[in-house]
Amino acid sequence: MSPIYLDYNASALVRPEVRAVMAEALADNGNPSAVHAAGRRARGRIETARAQIAALVGVRPEQIVFDSGGSEANAQAIASAVAGGCERVIVSATEHPCVALNAASHGLPVETIPVNGTGLIDLQWLAEALKRPGRAMVAVHHANNETGVIQPIAEVARLTREAGGWTHVDAVQSLGKIPVDLDALGADTLTLSAHKLGGPQGVGAIVARIGTPMVRTLHGAGQERGLRAGTENVPGIAGFGAAAEAAGRELDHAAAHAAWRDAAQARVKAAGAVVAGEGRERLPNTLFFAVADWPSPLQLIALDLQGIMISAGSACSSGKQKPSAALLAMGREDLAGGGARISGGWGTTEGDWIRFAEAWTSAYEARKARSAAPEYA
Repeated sequence: MSPIYLDYNASALVRPEVRAVMAEALADNGNPSAVHAAGRRARGRIETARAQIAALVGVRPEQIVFDSGGSEANAQAIASAVAGGCERVIVSATEHPCVALNAASHGLPVETIPVNGTGLIDLQWLAEALKRPGRAMVAVHHANNETGVIQPIAEVARLTREAGGWTHVDAVQSLGKIPVDLDALGADTLTLSAHKLGGPQGVGAIVARIGTPMVRTLHGAGQERGLRAGTENVPGIAGFGAAAEAAGRELDHAAAHAAWRDAAQARVKAAGAVVAGEGRERLPNTLFFAVADWPSPLQLIALDLQGIMISAGSACSSGKQKPSAALLAMGREDLAGGGARISGGWGTTEGDWIRFAEAWTSAYEARKARSAAPEYA
């Protein structure tokens, strides 16, 4: 049977239209800062992509600054908040580690918003924390990369704004899966990445509310309105734009994953799995569950042998065989070593979800049968 890729939250398969626009840009590789015809064509590709991405997140094109991806964008947002007078950073317990690490690199104290057993942040804790001295940057991702749980960003932004703080939202996982709008979220800064929605790896963007003071973290020439030095990655940016345009057209298809996901969820639950974030609003493409008696690496191997590619959670840590950070934050130490994340995308069908559920439940039942069998000398 043909392989099935169900690890879109780690990196989506590159869309055909993205490959086509990138190949065209690679064949006509002028420097976008040059004034000759090839340079102007390259500049045109960048500005077309800027407009395509701006349309997806409800902003003006000049609010988009291209960079290498989510981690760099998060670093620039934090540096800008520090330059803008923030004296401390408050992050969610399930945030990407680059946020807390970049904050610590500036010498700022980092406080952590706890999450409950379903992965939702504690808004009351945040409200109390914002009353303490010192202007705060509050960084909460729109949706968790492991569980898919969607956070109440508009309420976070309201609390932070009333306290005079800065709201930063990592929307890397939510972009292209659910609507993402800077104004609706109430964020001051937003980070995006191309490879989560079918674009190339190594390309991202930071989006800032008009009037938000931004600083550059990479110094040199005056590219990206002086906010990010270095010759732009024209093929990558063009691919990002094409992916954003396609994702915007296909939000209804992304929403359809919820029913497919829920059917698979019912099957793994019936087999004994515990679903993380169940009962909360989640990304429609994401299912994260765990069992205590089957380590994540063995689950991944069992599925991979059947041609089904899933992950143990965050791609930034699962390869290091670490327990799930999200499950640990949710107080489920007993399950943190047995998590499995299934995430579909633009190329996923209902049949892929069905085949996954059949393969996982069969493999788990076989494992339990072997464990229960008597041992012979």
